[in-house]
Amino acid sequence: MSDEYTAELDEELNEASGHRSMGAELVIPVGALGFILYYFITIIDSPWTAQVSAVFVGSILVVLVLAFMLSAVRVVRRGEGDWGFAELSHPASFVNTRLFLLALTIGYIVVISWLGFTITTFLFLFMAMALLNKGERMKLSLIVAAALSVSGYLLFIVAFKTRFPFGPFENLLEPLLGDLF
Repeated sequence: MSDEYTAELDEELNEASGHRSMGAELVIPVGALGFILYYFITIIDSPWTAQVSAVFVGSILVVLVLAFMLSAVRVVRRGEGDWGFAELSHPASFVNTRLFLLALTIGYIVVISWLGFTITTFLFLFMAMALLNKGERMKLSLIVAAALSVSGYLLFIVAFKTRFPFGPFENLLEPLLGDLF
């Protein structure tokens, strides 16, 4: 979806309701804070390289979320928004896409322990991009998903030696790449 189209949709929603639903806009940032907390808890016993990268990335994300939250407070204080969740169900044409993305995310969490980090990440990224592109540019989605999942494997599992769940891909490549780094 183009940025121009998205901006027009946002403008229509704001005009129709008279203000923004900041509660709806904070769903993902609040979820991100929960994920950061969970991630920090799970890396306590990890190698120091994983801890350093987690604290670095997590800290940046926390700062961005807090900045967004402050912006939301200002919008509500100016009377341009409220703490409601009305925009989560509008436009109605996006509801199914949002629900499918939520199902993909939950599926990722459930399946990662069996398929491992790399295959699960590939499948999640590919299916999410296919969904968001409405089935167009599948070859590009395939290439990007493969590149990102293999890059994640090389960075997090091989280089940083984090303890992400192993699956068939990791078990196949560990004897070949495990001693390189």
